[in-house]
Amino acid sequence: MKLIIAIIHDEDALKLVKNLTEQGYRVTKLASTGGFLRSGNTTLFIGIEKEKVDHVIEIIKDQCKSRKEIQPAPTPMIGNSSMFITYPIEVNVGGATIFVVDVDRFEKV
Repeated sequence: MKLIIAIIHDEDALKLVKNLTEQGYRVTKLASTGGFLRSGNTTLFIGIEKEKVDHVIEIIKDQCKSRKEIQPAPTPMIGNSSMFITYPIEVNVGGATIFVVDVDRFEKV
């Protein structure tokens, strides 16, 4: 048995969880934060048989595409008038970070 831990962007979570559950996979969803902008992420735990790992990863890749967004800079810069001014920056969001780990024991009680 394997455990897939997938860290995805919040915007992709609902669609991905729906897709996975419709295909019969059990998913545990946790809210998480991190990354450059400390933006909202979702961490998914998916316990599956070894033979299904590649299929689940393909589903994640299809649903969680990387894209560019314009965001305000995380730290304001001080301008000449002593006001805080933030400059927009282009950042990549979306995609997924995926870990696959062995499970020594699984019990559902």
